[in-house]
Amino acid sequence: MQSLGPALYVFSHVLMAFAVAFGVPMAWAWFHDDLTHELQWAACAGLTLASGAVLWLITRSRRRELMPRDGFLLVNLVWLVLPAYSAVPLMLMVPGITWHHAYFEAMSALTATGATALSGLERLPVSINIWRCFLQYVGGLGVMLLVVAVLPMLGLGGMQLYKAETPGPMKDARLTPRIAETARGLWGVYFGFSVLCLLAYRRAGMGWADAFMHMCSTMGLAGFSSYDASIGHFQSAAVEWVAVVFMALAGISFLRYFMVLRGMTLRPLWNDREIRTYAIVLAASIALVTLMLLAEGVYADGPTAVRQAAFHVLSLATTTGYATTDYMQWPVFIPVFLLFLGTFVSCAGSTGGGIKMVRMVLLVKQARRELVRIIHPHVVNPVTLGGQAVPAQVMAAVLGFMLIYGAATMGLTFLLLLSGLDLVTALSAVVATVNNIGPGLGEVGPAGNYGGLSPFQLWVLSFAMLLGRLELLSVLVLFTRAFWRR
Repeated sequence: MQSLGPALYVFSHVLMAFAVAFGVPMAWAWFHDDLTHELQWAACAGLTLASGAVLWLITRSRRRELMPRDGFLLVNLVWLVLPAYSAVPLMLMVPGITWHHAYFEAMSALTATGATALSGLERLPVSINIWRCFLQYVGGLGVMLLVVAVLPMLGLGGMQLYKAETPGPMKDARLTPRIAETARGLWGVYFGFSVLCLLAYRRAGMGWADAFMHMCSTMGLAGFSSYDASIGHFQSAAVEWVAVVFMALAGISFLRYFMVLRGMTLRPLWNDREIRTYAIVLAASIALVTLMLLAEGVYADGPTAVRQAAFHVLSLATTTGYATTDYMQWPVFIPVFLLFLGTFVSCAGSTGGGIKMVRMVLLVKQARRELVRIIHPHVVNPVTLGGQAVPAQVMAAVLGFMLIYGAATMGLTFLLLLSGLDLVTALSAVVATVNNIGPGLGEVGPAGNYGGLSPFQLWVLSFAMLLGRLELLSVLVLFTRAFWRR
């Protein structure tokens, strides 16, 4: 308790604050005179609030400034325990659900993965679907980033939490002298885009409830829907184009948007190598998929082929996971290519998953540097990004991350193979969850879901989602002896 005390002290406040989140679906139930579900939501909020209060009473004497180890402990604690509280409403209100499926669904929501184990979504209480999607919205930009924004109220700094949860190799980036001010700015930008997305979906023909839920999923790049057919349920080109636009926007670093608003100039976007590469890869991928769809006769007219290609390239590349059709019926190259895009296209600082485009850019530059060194062994040719040399420790961290990423992907795949899954389903399920994409291939493709997997397989993939959301190292560091050594 002595070493865990500071982390548990802050976590008690996280729990008490998280109780407020239950008010979103509870408000829906209240406005629609659904007394039974309203009481159940109130009970979930009360349980969470009481748990936080009890923990605060136990740990209030342990308060001190957070150290790096405290940050990693707290971030992992939050992402492991909050899904358990989030799963309680599912257990109470979803008929026949098991704890394994409920925790998997809640972990998928909070990590903005969008891999669902539920079917018959249209028949669930609307408040449950609102809860699933709202969790994605909160988890998309980061639960701990929200905590960092309010930590000064507790008299604590938040830099250690910011480093532990923020995606990408540049963990020290901040735009204001106070890290809490940066966090509040990012959430402000996120909320502003969310309002625009909500209104755009409403304008495209969705009802307010559907517009809110799909706004949460789109801005969180998560992909949950209130319908089994996902966005395809609406059969609307306008809805699909709204999704395309806001998925593309959410795949870009919110740090850059913050800089644009502070400086009232678009230079932070135009001058960013990662964003330029992001745009080029997306445009080239849409063109390639469109040509293949037309060449293979999947669609006869160009506009439909372009729309379908743009929607599914953006959906998978940004790790959202929406679908309007079963793209597994397309030429086999396309679904595999789409899954591959989801592993790296999203920008660092966005709500997307994967290894992030900036790491891919650095890896390509490093490979090019090594090729030059073969011919000119003594040439000075540093890896640069944005006109500045990338520090050697950053490149070492990127290479180390990729090594662990590959090892984790293969290790988890072998676990699923040992449990009896076929190769395509096992590998694609791990890739889809580690990169927080959602749908995979085979049994877990766009026309299926994860509900048919065994409890062991669901727990393996829940851990994979946690690894992906915290970018592996923040989780795996807890398993090292040095971390626990005084």
